[in-house]
Amino acid sequence: MKNSKSVFRSLEKRLMQASWFKHDWNIYNRGEYLQLYKDGWYNENQGGVHFETYIEAREMRQKQFPICVHAEEDCPSQARFIQQLLALEGDRIKGWKGYKTVGRGYTICQRTLPIKSKNLDQRIFEELSRLRQLEAGIEEALRRVGR
Repeated sequence: MKNSKSVFRSLEKRLMQASWFKHDWNIYNRGEYLQLYKDGWYNENQGGVHFETYIEAREMRQKQFPICVHAEEDCPSQARFIQQLLALEGDRIKGWKGYKTVGRGYTICQRTLPIKSKNLDQRIFEELSRLRQLEAGIEEALRRVGR
């Protein structure tokens, strides 16, 4: 792959056509980097709670890239939110093949995938659809920290 922009364009179309993608879901796509998040997740400036993936020069060299769940500096009570979310969803995340919980900094969990995957946009879509299962836990953790 010479350029990941086409993968992310295709992924964005796939996401927007998904049966679960409603008016309250949002996509931030800057070409080689994509975030998926919901209204109310404090991510209006890309610094709240979101699912994230990117394939930039470093990932191209390493031939692998991450898919992550982040709670960055705009997330209220960031450290408490991460603790709450892992208490609610940690077992589920640990049960997913290839995922590891991190729980420090702003990374909640992460999985690394090889770039050489066939139908890469479909593969990323499947992972983001899996992460979407955390939606209720994210909402509950935000309630618990006093959204």
